[in-house]
Amino acid sequence: MFLEIAVIVFIMGLSLSLLLVEIFLLPGITLAGIGGLLFAVCGVAYAYAVGLTVGHITLASSVLLFATSFFFLLRAKSFNRVALHTEVDSKLTSSQEMGIQPGDKGITLSRLAPIGKAKIKGVTIEAKSIGEFVDEGTSITVLRVDGYNVIVTPD
Repeated sequence: MFLEIAVIVFIMGLSLSLLLVEIFLLPGITLAGIGGLLFAVCGVAYAYAVGLTVGHITLASSVLLFATSFFFLLRAKSFNRVALHTEVDSKLTSSQEMGIQPGDKGITLSRLAPIGKAKIKGVTIEAKSIGEFVDEGTSITVLRVDGYNVIVTPD
């Protein structure tokens, strides 16, 4: 009987550890979460195979231990050491805000197939040609600016 209880405690401890690793360290559904859930189910099933009272005690104690550990790990902010603390303070500037207007001249920095890089008014932007490929180093003219899209045509 002692050996059976030791096996149950080992299985439940392993399942608890794997489930907590899944929740706090590994995003998504990974092998740790699937393994932890499988170990938990098998441990409780094994405990019920040993005896009804042992099964009830194992189920209640494992749920209580999991909830307590989960609450403690959230309160302790233990996963702040692995969390990203970078703030993004940049913003996307539209081509109109950069002063690019229809009729402006520029040069392609990469092949427009049909989208590529171009330099207009000293600013490197993403340009789009209409229906044709434009080779690198070709002079271009801005046809229109639609928000972030700059439509160009070769000269």
